[in-house]
Amino acid sequence: MTDPAWCAEQFERQRPQLRAVAYRMLGSFADADDAVQEAWLRLSRADGTAINNLAGWLTTVVGRVCVDLLRARRARREDLPGTWLPDPVIIETDSPDPEQHVLLADSVGLALLVVLDSLQPAERLAFVLHDMFGVPFDDIAPVLERTPAATRQLASRARRRVQGSGTRPDPDLPTQRRVAEAFLAAARDGDFAALVGLLDPNVRLRVDTGPRAWLAPRLLTGAGDVAGHAAAQGPRFAGLWEPALVNGAAGMIARGRAGLIAVVGLTVVNGRIREIDLILDADRLAAVDVNR
Repeated sequence: MTDPAWCAEQFERQRPQLRAVAYRMLGSFADADDAVQEAWLRLSRADGTAINNLAGWLTTVVGRVCVDLLRARRARREDLPGTWLPDPVIIETDSPDPEQHVLLADSVGLALLVVLDSLQPAERLAFVLHDMFGVPFDDIAPVLERTPAATRQLASRARRRVQGSGTRPDPDLPTQRRVAEAFLAAARDGDFAALVGLLDPNVRLRVDTGPRAWLAPRLLTGAGDVAGHAAAQGPRFAGLWEPALVNGAAGMIARGRAGLIAVVGLTVVNGRIREIDLILDADRLAAVDVNR
């Protein structure tokens, strides 16, 4: 593996997969692209003759870079107010391109990414690489400077958090869409009772407004409070919404003259909405591509 042209070609073949790993680790496309670029820089400086499995080597390098970025981000975010939500993957058709398919595999919804963001960086890496990409613990352990057994325990701890979070949506997309459409119709009509019937009793509404101050709540919990907010605001704004796939699940987007102004990701579990993630950060939405 000493030919630079061959090396670059192989790296480009791996890029979608590497970006998918980094997105699951970081929840940010800008940070994910930085991590992938750093992997390329390290590959260009590495002794190619010592790399037997290029795909595995690149995956573990991206994982190591992501852990460093997560640790730095945690230190920064302690000083930032408000709610942070991951970057959304938005599709208006049922046929995303191959790279979108990689990103959306395993139903990596916004709510699941929020749960992953609550994990310690080492837990997240062990879970993402092993459970989502099938990387053996023996290969993950050196990245974390742990034994394979300790790495397995990290992944197990993360798995319990994910499984207990209730963020895995119903697999039937048509059912998700019917629930989303019914929610939008009830919000448009200001129908509090209908909204309560569509919401899980313990539903959570998270709102990411970015650095700007909004009147919107940062977090609401419980069907009554969420339905009350939707019934009050729905008649004014529901006409702006249109259906879309948000991270592989039923969701909605709203557009203004300049482009996206809001994105909603819904997590439908047992026919009811359990999680609502609303992104209003104008700066981040300006950078979001909508795959048509």
